[in-house]
Amino acid sequence: MTKKILITGATDGIGLETAKRLYSEGHTLLLHGRNAEKLEATERKLADSTGAGLIYTYKADLSRLAEVDSLAKAITKEHEQLDVIINNAGVMRVPETITQDGLDVRFAVNTVAPYLLTKHLLTILRPGSRVVNLSSAAQAPVELDALRGKNRLLDDMSAYAQSKLALTMWNNAMAASLGSRGPVFVAVNPGSLLASKMVKEGFGVAGKSLSIGADVLARAALSDEFANASGHYFDNDKGQFGPPHSDALNEEKCAAVLAVIEELVGREKS
Repeated sequence: MTKKILITGATDGIGLETAKRLYSEGHTLLLHGRNAEKLEATERKLADSTGAGLIYTYKADLSRLAEVDSLAKAITKEHEQLDVIINNAGVMRVPETITQDGLDVRFAVNTVAPYLLTKHLLTILRPGSRVVNLSSAAQAPVELDALRGKNRLLDDMSAYAQSKLALTMWNNAMAASLGSRGPVFVAVNPGSLLASKMVKEGFGVAGKSLSIGADVLARAALSDEFANASGHYFDNDKGQFGPPHSDALNEEKCAAVLAVIEELVGREKS
C-alpha cells in the first residue's frame, strides 16, 4: 500500500537518497528544501526515474519559525491526510550561527522547527501514521539557555550534539503525552559519518554510503518492525533499538526541554 510521505531536507544527502528509494516504490512524496533551484532539480531527477508516485515541493527556511508556520499551512491546505513525516533536515557548521529569531541555528533547524512542523501537522496525520526524527550518535546534555539562544559560546559540534539530544527528548515526550492517540514517534540515528555534505564539511572525510541511512529511514517510515516503537530510539550503528543518552529517558528533563521549545514557539507568535 502506497503512502503519502513528507521529507524535510530532501534535496541532498540522506534526504535525497531516501526520496529516491521511496519514490521508486511508488509512494507520493512531499519534498521540502531551502533552495528553489535544488528543489526543481530534485523533482526532475525523481520524475525521470522509475516511480509512479506524485511529487509535491515546498520551499522554506527552517531557521525561520515564521516560514515553518507557512510551510505547515501550505501542506495542510493541499493535503487532507498524511502518513509519514521524516524530519531529516539538519545543520551543523554554518557561516552565521544566530538566526533572525535570535536562536542558535542548530537548535532552530534541528530541534525547534521539526517540533513546530510536526505539531501543526498532527491534525492531518492518519491513524497509525509515523513521525521519524533524525537523531544522531552525537548527543550531549542540553543547556536550556543555549536552546533559548542566550548562550552563544557553543562550538559547532557541541551545539549539534545538544540539538540532536533535544530532538530525541521532545520525540519521547510527545510520544508519552499522546500515547495511542498520536502517531508513532521514533528517533533514529541513521549511521555515523555517512557521506553527507555535513559530514564532509564538519569532519573532512568522504563518509560511508548514504544508502545506509536511506535504508533505515525507509524502514522506520514503513516497516512493521517500527509499528510499535513510539518513544524508542533506533541506533543504526548497532542495527537495533537501544537506549539514547540517559537524559532522553528522564521524564523531568524531557519535560523541561519541551517547555522551553513551547516557550520559543509561543514567543514567535506573540
